[in-house]
Formats: sequence, C-alpha cells, structure tokens
Amino acid sequence: MLRIAQVAPNIFPVPPINHGGTERIVQELSAALRSLGHEVTLFAPTDSATNGPIIGSLPSLQALETQYGQVPPSIPAVLEAVQMEHLRRHLGSFDIVHCHGEFFHAALLGERRKHSLTTIHWRVDELDRQLFFAAFPDLPVAAISAAQESGIPEANRAGVVHHGIDGSRYAPQTAPGRYLAFIGRMTDQKRPDTAIRVAKAAGRSIRLAGTVDVGNPLYFEREVRPLLSQSAEYVGPVDDAAKNTLLGGAEALLFPIDWPEPFGLVMIEAMACGTPVIAWKRGSVAEIVEDGVTGFVVESEAEAVDALKRIGTIDRAGVRRRFEERFTSRHMAQRYVELYERLLAQ
Repeated sequence: MLRIAQVAPNIFPVPPINHGGTERIVQELSAALRSLGHEVTLFAPTDSATNGPIIGSLPSLQALETQYGQVPPSIPAVLEAVQMEHLRRHLGSFDIVHCHGEFFHAALLGERRKHSLTTIHWRVDELDRQLFFAAFPDLPVAAISAAQESGIPEANRAGVVHHGIDGSRYAPQTAPGRYLAFIGRMTDQKRPDTAIRVAKAAGRSIRLAGTVDVGNPLYFEREVRPLLSQSAEYVGPVDDAAKNTLLGGAEALLFPIDWPEPFGLVMIEAMACGTPVIAWKRGSVAEIVEDGVTGFVVESEAEAVDALKRIGTIDRAGVRRRFEERFTSRHMAQRYVELYERLLAQ
C-alpha cells in the first residue's frame, strides 16, 4: 500500500460541476487508487465533494467568484500559496506526492521532487512551461499523451499515462438518434462553429453543450450564436446524467479541435457511451481514436462530412469494448502506480 497525496488545482472543486478536465481526472484517479488498496489524501478546495480525506481551508476560485462576483486577479496565486502551505506541513506523511497544478509545488518539494510526480493537463510547448522545465530538470513529469510528451524535455519525462474514467457512469446505447453531438468549451480551440458547419453540410442536426469560455466570451457571440438554429441547438453546460444522454443518443461526436490538444477527455466519454468520434488530426487525437474502429481521424471539414457517410460501419459495441480495454480509470490508476513504484525504487 502506498500513501499518496493528490494535489488538485484550485480553480474548480473536485469533482467539478458541469465541467470536465483536470479536476474530473483527479477525482477518477483518487477513487481508482483507493479501489486498488492505496491510501489517498486529496489537497483540494473546501467545496470539493469526494470520498476520502481532503486537506484544504479555502474554497475554489469558482466558488469565490459565485459568492463575490469579480475577484482580484491575484486570488489564484493566493489560493495556491495557501494550498502549498498545507502540503508543506504534511509532506512527511506521504510516499508519493502527485501534483496536478501549475508551478509553485516544484519549489516547495525541494529534495522530495524525486519522489513526486507532476501531471500537466495543458499544452507544454509554450514559453512558461519551457522556462519551468529548464529550472527544474529533476522534476518527474507524466505526460497524458505521447503527443504532449514530445514537448517535455528528456530529463523530466517519467512516462505516458492516458486519462481514464469510470465506465459505470456511462450506459452504451445501440440505437442512436439522427443527431450529432459536440461537447466542449465554446472557444476557438474547440471550434464549435466548425462542428455546426459540418453537421449542416452532412444534412444532420447537432446539439452543442459546454461552457462559454471565460477567457474568450466574444467568440461564442460572434462565431457560434449566429449559426444556431432549429437544427443546431446549444444546450449549455451538462452534468454527468445529461452528458450520458446527449452522447449516448448521438450518431457521432464531432471533435474539430484547432490546437495541439494534449488529450481530449470527451473523446473517451463518447467511447464509453459506444458513440464513435470524428476528430481532427491534431495533438493526441491519433492516439485516442482508432481510425475505422472507434471513429475516424480527419483533417478537414470535407473529410469529416465524408466520414459521416461511413459512420454506420463503426460497431458501437466495439467502441465501448475498446474503451474498456484502454481508457478506464482502473487502467489509468494501475499505470500511475507503476510510475510511483519506479520513482520510489530510484
């Protein structure tokens, strides 16, 4: 049995409400590690609602913004500084410290860096990460895809662990509707406008879900809202139950990303529902989607429209089966334990 600290970001609670991403994976990983017999302590905001011990004294940034409206831009740094103090006080209680946040933990860990693991849930090819890696060449970093790992210096590479989710949260459907689905932030990285154009060109209706990106709210108003219609409906943020219904009933998920996506959690959520994925060949996509098996990997809107003509050739039961073989939270936890044990052995 390992004593493991999971250090979550402070932006959203764990698990997040009507949101995916990092906090969702921290929740899935913590639960799966406990099911394997390990002792897991979560460092997270106080509005988190997860099983097991939680250490923290402040709510998430989301909760503070809900309570106070606009907050000073320094608040995220304050939240992380307080969290790091909690971690400092408890460092001696853990065999492994697994951090999912930003930067400060690397300095705090000091000599404990060799018995820590950092998972970065964002792109790693920009200047901030490059400066960070150069300053901490002894910080072990787990990539969430081989595509992401290519931007991590050799000295930091600890291995690749694909995300996983609890498949019991999703119920496969074998008789989907005649609509397409899009789930993601309403932003130019995710390109919901492209998804609408593809659906229209293919003669399909589409249902879009997700939050309006707080960093780029005008994108939704300028690029997405004008394209909405009776056949292109925006349903807003969705919780697990609504996501299950939306994905499970869809003919396919469209994933028209326009950035080097390090993973793309919604792709495996769709697969857990037995729903094939049509995704653009960027970032991790070619690692996640098996072309012709769990969906199609495309490079243009025209290719996506053509792929929809062949979507009936994808076996939905086979999609779910490949999810179970590759992307469950148990698989993810087992792979992380392998990395933890390797680091401890060193």
